[in-house]
Amino acid sequence: MATHHSHYDPENSTTHYTVLPDQPESAGAGRRKSLKVVSGILLSSFFLLSLVFVILNQSSDLSQENSRSSETLTPALSRGVSQGVSEKTFKDVSGRSLSYYPWTNAMLTWQRTAYHFQPQKNWMNDPNGPLYHKGWYHLFYQYNPDSAVWGNITWGHAISTDLIHWLYLPFAMVPDQWYDINGVWTGSATILPDGQIMMLYTGDTNDYVQVQNLAYPANLSDPLLIDWVKYQDNPVMVPPPGIGVKDFRDPTTAWTGPQNGQWLLTIGSKIGKTGIALVYDTSNFTNFKLLDGVLHAVPGTGMWECVDFYPVSTVEANGLDTSYNGPGIKHVLKASLDDDKHDYYAIGTYDPVKNKWTPDNPELDVGIGLRLDYGKYYASKTFYDPKEQRRILWGWIGETDSEAADLLKGWASVQSIPRTLLYDKETRTHVLQWPVKEIESLRIGDPLVKQVNLQPGSIELVHVDSAAQLDVEASFEVDKAALAGTIEADVGFNCSTSGGAAKRGILGPFGVVVIADQTLSELTPVYFYIAKGTGGRAETYFCADETRSSEAPGVAKQVYGSSVPVLDGEQHSMRLLVDHSIVESFAQGGRTVITSRIYPTKAINGAARLFVFNNATGASVTASLKIWSLKSADIRSFPLDQL
Repeated sequence: MATHHSHYDPENSTTHYTVLPDQPESAGAGRRKSLKVVSGILLSSFFLLSLVFVILNQSSDLSQENSRSSETLTPALSRGVSQGVSEKTFKDVSGRSLSYYPWTNAMLTWQRTAYHFQPQKNWMNDPNGPLYHKGWYHLFYQYNPDSAVWGNITWGHAISTDLIHWLYLPFAMVPDQWYDINGVWTGSATILPDGQIMMLYTGDTNDYVQVQNLAYPANLSDPLLIDWVKYQDNPVMVPPPGIGVKDFRDPTTAWTGPQNGQWLLTIGSKIGKTGIALVYDTSNFTNFKLLDGVLHAVPGTGMWECVDFYPVSTVEANGLDTSYNGPGIKHVLKASLDDDKHDYYAIGTYDPVKNKWTPDNPELDVGIGLRLDYGKYYASKTFYDPKEQRRILWGWIGETDSEAADLLKGWASVQSIPRTLLYDKETRTHVLQWPVKEIESLRIGDPLVKQVNLQPGSIELVHVDSAAQLDVEASFEVDKAALAGTIEADVGFNCSTSGGAAKRGILGPFGVVVIADQTLSELTPVYFYIAKGTGGRAETYFCADETRSSEAPGVAKQVYGSSVPVLDGEQHSMRLLVDHSIVESFAQGGRTVITSRIYPTKAINGAARLFVFNNATGASVTASLKIWSLKSADIRSFPLDQL
């Protein structure tokens, strides 16, 4: 029988906040110490002045777009690692020193997204504590209020009624206590049966020790949840014996345990090179006990950050509250691997009595099997949406350009479009990720519907109003005779080492080219590639090729991707959300997902184009397209003066 806690109706609850035992009333979180603000601003100002000096001495006129000379700069400083978190500075994938490129204002302005969530300015990373409360979706996020580089991590806060249009609110929490003075880091929200919200987060102490802290709303009846109180006896968890002081972070949403009144949660860590998920129990969220053993461990995977753990239904098409368990339910365990900066997940079975999770397929275990996203995507977090009965996934999409360029444009990073997440009943090994339905509210008018017969080696321009903001649905039917008649094709194919879309094979690549200029000197193909072994079994790969996405040096130009199951009777299908410098690509209903960051110099504004192509040598392909132009989302500050 399924076990779960009683439902809380966040829309209609009349529950008012009750202060935790022995806690004073508070008007809200305090503000950062002024010295820290001043020092942060001075450091950022000095860096910017130095950058301007370098730029002025390297180019006499940066506004000349036809200037393509580059100068080598000193590689960017490492950020975050010394404090025990993952590297927050993008390093050129080639291993070479980063290069300076004369970006123009037009180029940098174009890069800012139109409908992805991002702050007005400065640095952002992990999504934190997403929840739904009294008619509003709340998103908290790691934010540096002083600069477009990582540091001085504060909790930004924004709200929305539809997950698309957002209103910025004042900071929820700032680093102002000894237990979080070096950063208010990642955390998760747990909503109790009476409606109380418990926010557990990692703080970096004055001695650079990672500890877990409790915060809660000062006024639960406030739909905006503007003011937050930090528990006066923080921290509530400290690194246990045998765990490094910098290897203990990112508490999950809690779930109910088998004992009455018991709550359980997990925290990522490592022992040697083995990634682990520790489990704590509590009855009041102020006193925690470390349970024996671990929820799960995988040798060789290193530090587990931003662990996520939640149930998925194997029979229903809806999301589940985090505490559900029983027949017809599997559990997803996900970890962000500090060693390679990717998010891995696996599906398995959770035993609440033994407090153990076991993967269904050990070959697809956490860290060695499937990834949530095969592109630029990290530190993801889900939450249960009681309004729509769905589980929603957020993910941090960082930059892959130079830190100098980020400082020039004044911002860094975006959040992914929220995705619904379901168990894939067909493969039983994957989850399905799909953009939330609310994104369709941005579609402008009727779609462009087009069918194109693509002969081997062909490419065709698709005329759209604005190629920088699109929702593209495309399916491809490969010539059946060619597919059946091909005995062997590219056994051992790999997206990353394939040479990209220019590498031709018998049965691929074929797909869509986004953010291209008219001459195809800059382009980003997203495509399928079919490999076929001597046994006759075809394996499909889904790839995104950034190698020619920009003529600028010092930006990532990789080929991302992985295999994707295409079952009997299914066409090869993809959906692309194009939003200026970000492209989110979903294959086969979301079995495989790739997020790309691109920084074109020519294919911007009115010069951006969309193409469909077939670069296979031995098969024709029929492409069926449905394309919508998308409006911009309304993302702005909340009018607090009108309250």
